[in-house]
Amino acid sequence: DAIEGHREISRRCRALGVDTLVIFDTHWLVNAGYHINCSPFFKGIYTSHELPHFIADMPFEAPGNTALGELLAKACNEAGVETFAHHIPKLNPEYGTLVPLRYMNEDQHFKVVSVSAMCMAHYLDDSARLGWAMRTAVEKSYDGTVAFLASGSLSHRFAQNGLAPDYAFKVWSPFLEHLDREVIRLWETAQWPVFCEMLPEYAAKGHGEGFMHDTAMALGALGWSGYDAPAQLITDYFGASGTGQINAIFPVTAQSGHAVPNAKAICATNKHAMHARL
Repeated sequence: DAIEGHREISRRCRALGVDTLVIFDTHWLVNAGYHINCSPFFKGIYTSHELPHFIADMPFEAPGNTALGELLAKACNEAGVETFAHHIPKLNPEYGTLVPLRYMNEDQHFKVVSVSAMCMAHYLDDSARLGWAMRTAVEKSYDGTVAFLASGSLSHRFAQNGLAPDYAFKVWSPFLEHLDREVIRLWETAQWPVFCEMLPEYAAKGHGEGFMHDTAMALGALGWSGYDAPAQLITDYFGASGTGQINAIFPVTAQSGHAVPNAKAICATNKHAMHARL
């Protein structure tokens, strides 16, 4: 199931010597720039403002990695993607970071860095470039091993209000389920050029969570359309409250970064920005 899938990902990360999880969090909403939460330590009690009847008074505690967060922000800015590193005591992680950690990091084995991925007025190209900048920074300048975690669903159309109990373990529509399953097929057969080309439309028409900026970040780190490995499914596709969910691992392969889009916001005009919101 989903929880066991998180635990399996944790086991694999431990086996690979991972010391820090960098989580692209689709529940951290931002309206301008990209943001990294790299406090030295996280501790508190979390209640979801979205679904307080599901998640309330959940304690959390994990070590952070301030040096890594600042390194990542510097690399992103140098790549043309405006990024801010924060270590503000009262800036707590959001749902997309805390829920995976609940099952992947109960013993606080991993340090944690959270990245905003609910990007309301951003380009997917910038998110891809951010992912690549983060990967290259880790490879060139970080003395350790990092796992990047895209924390978001596939289709994310919650059941219509009043119907939630009927869709507790179902996807909202046959169209969205079919679309999600086709995407998974592309992932399992390593058809990354096809998927990257369709990602902006899939994000919009397929109700992709957070406009799928977490997916763009992860694929950017993998090499975008130049990525050449199949995804490994850890948890089979399943429905949850209308949304389409999956746990998968994407093995890292050697990449040049030639296929990763260039940053777009730094050269966007008002007309251009209106034409291509995503």
